[in-house]
Amino acid sequence: MIGHIRRKLAAATDGDRQMVEILIAVLNDRLGAVVAACREALASGTHSRDVILKILARRHDVTPAPCVAVPAALTLSIEPAADCGRYDRLFASCIRASFGPSVIARTRNS
Repeated sequence: MIGHIRRKLAAATDGDRQMVEILIAVLNDRLGAVVAACREALASGTHSRDVILKILARRHDVTPAPCVAVPAALTLSIEPAADCGRYDRLFASCIRASFGPSVIARTRNS
């Protein structure tokens, strides 16, 4: 499997570099896991280093972090509201300060 990947990567300009990174993964994930990831990548029709390393990363046992209770003192009393108009006003004032009011008039007319 790894030999097959090596032959396919030989056609790429950075194929040697990709192959080295795949082989380095053996140090962390064991040879069997890397071979299985190569097999899965080939079965899906690809052979790039990125795909193989992502397959290996998905197989790591990642347990979600435990939920942390938020103290009542840190709870928002007023929820923030999305205000796109505020962004537009801030943007216009920055443009006006940097380039003058004529730039704002030209951008509105276009």
